[in-house]
Amino acid sequence: MPAFARGAAVCSIAAALALAATQSALAHPHIFAEARLDVMVGTDRTVTALRNLWRFDDLFSSTVLVEFDKNKDLKLDDAELQTIADTIYKSLADFDYFQLVSANGKDVAIQQPKQLIATFEQNQLVVLFETAPKEPLKLAGKVDFGIYDPTFYTAIDFTEDGHMHVENLPGGCKHHVVRPDPDEAIAENQDKLTEEFFNQPGGNDMSKIFATRLELDCPQHG
Repeated sequence: MPAFARGAAVCSIAAALALAATQSALAHPHIFAEARLDVMVGTDRTVTALRNLWRFDDLFSSTVLVEFDKNKDLKLDDAELQTIADTIYKSLADFDYFQLVSANGKDVAIQQPKQLIATFEQNQLVVLFETAPKEPLKLAGKVDFGIYDPTFYTAIDFTEDGHMHVENLPGGCKHHVVRPDPDEAIAENQDKLTEEFFNQPGGNDMSKIFATRLELDCPQHG
């Protein structure tokens, strides 16, 4: 993974992400975020946008404040917030912004967001961005949406099922939130989760078996 951290800001977002690529995936997450995902659907049953909001934990947020508050006024102005947004935007490009989308068992390519917005609310860093499938994605059959960090360094948590939402869910579609049990996921994939898997720099695609996901089951024709 490219090193995006510069200077002495060893605790910056980019440095934390760079560190994630060199540590064992057996390590516990170091960054925590509560998330919301809104799947926007058009009248033709096609997914038009994926709207993401991540609210980071107090400890990581305070670290970001210290590192990016260049004028030391104990707050983040617009320019400092833009620097944070740019840093995260570049750092997560190699990880597809932690997005996981599949349609009938096949991975769906997702566009890179045009921009990423960072705000600081109630002493917490909040990140917002919007993406969309690279090719038209119609809700037919089984379609899954999720967010996961393949390095296990960042824990993205949907604290309520309602935080994974579909706007204009077509009639006939069923939806539910799947929260895999880590022990069961490991047991079911024991032959694939070798020591080599847990120590691959940059993570491993198999880590998605641990991801919370929104599962839609829609009629093939509609």
